[in-house]
Amino acid sequence: MLNQADIEKEREVRRVVMASLIGATIEWYDFFLYGVIAGIVFNQLYFPASDPLVSIVLAYATFAVGFLARPLGGIIFGHFGDKLGRKQMLVMTILIMGVATVLIGLLPTYAQIGVAAPILLLILRVAQGIGIGGEWGGAVLMAYEFAPEHKRGYYASIPQIGLAIGLCLSSGVVALLSMMSDEAFMAWGWRAAFVGSIVLIAVGLYIRLKIDETPDFVAVKQEQEEVKIPFVELIRTSPKNILLGMGARYIDGVFFNVFAVFSILYLSKYVQIERTTALVLVCMAALLMIGTIPIFGALSDRWGRPKTYAIGSFLLALATFPAFMMMGSGNLVWVAAGLIIPFGILYPMCYGPEAALFSDLFQARIRYTGISFVYQFSGIFASGITPIIATYLLDFGDGEPWLLAGYVVFAALISMVSAFLIRPVNHEQRIPTQHSPLRPSTVPLN
Repeated sequence: MLNQADIEKEREVRRVVMASLIGATIEWYDFFLYGVIAGIVFNQLYFPASDPLVSIVLAYATFAVGFLARPLGGIIFGHFGDKLGRKQMLVMTILIMGVATVLIGLLPTYAQIGVAAPILLLILRVAQGIGIGGEWGGAVLMAYEFAPEHKRGYYASIPQIGLAIGLCLSSGVVALLSMMSDEAFMAWGWRAAFVGSIVLIAVGLYIRLKIDETPDFVAVKQEQEEVKIPFVELIRTSPKNILLGMGARYIDGVFFNVFAVFSILYLSKYVQIERTTALVLVCMAALLMIGTIPIFGALSDRWGRPKTYAIGSFLLALATFPAFMMMGSGNLVWVAAGLIIPFGILYPMCYGPEAALFSDLFQARIRYTGISFVYQFSGIFASGITPIIATYLLDFGDGEPWLLAGYVVFAALISMVSAFLIRPVNHEQRIPTQHSPLRPSTVPLN
């Protein structure tokens, strides 16, 4: 039976986890709203070209730029998060992300201000990337570092649900606005989705200002174990874990951006499914993920994070070709199954344990920097350029998706091997410093 202290600790963990979840939801809503809109609106209003393929590629190129900026945000906020604390950085990231998103909704078009329009859009997209680059690491660390050791996989998976909720909100809002006439949607409807996020930002700021700093970071400060430059220490002590983490991350970025972002363009352009219908299907898969993400997060506490992630990667490899066959059939029932089953059920087997898997790779004094760099730097090739690759593979294959499916399988196999090779560090064992002697470990490896 739990005593009063245990009950209060459990309540504190839940408050922190919910604060992380709400903030992550807002960030992902803002970030992926851009991805949903890019191939529908920005290619026409900000990158007009005589060749439709060129305008779509240019629009997705600004989507990719956001991913290029994310490692910078991860390094900057990871550095200060490891030196000043997780909480302060989370307040700053949500402000940066929120202001950039609202300004995108107010930005004049190419027809109104000429070449300045795509340039300003690019700058705001970079700001979004910097914000989310620091956001993800801080949000999952708040949950991971407050959670008891045997439940870290479960609690760290809760902020991951923010991706599903944020995607569902962004897809749902755009689907709702798409019911307007094309003229009204292109004129002002899409802007409402960006500007309206200001309400969510206010709620997120209020909640984050009320939470405390994590016990792991407090311990680092008390024992004076901070390092002068966390990124340099990360590269010096953890090169193998960095590479394995980025390899494991590959399928996450590729699969998500193919099935959540690019699938909308693929289904509407090549399969002749209504855009609103495609958005609703993505939203349905995201709703399913809200339940499946924590299930696999909890399962990783029993199986071990590397094993759970590797099995999930393998299942995604097996499911990719059948999924595209079903989506390409044109039959709405098969299209729904081909999108919702792999994306809503199988993908969370990787994404659910991912936050704890990456957190397990690094000691507390460089953990914010470590997980942010692994997640965001790998996002350049795993996520940022995926819509561009997908566009060219489909065009090269005359609309047939098999080259694209092969690329997804390749990414899944790379991630499977990387996850199998991961060996989590022992967080209780500390590298000797002038302030802290080496102490024996009491925490078992996964």
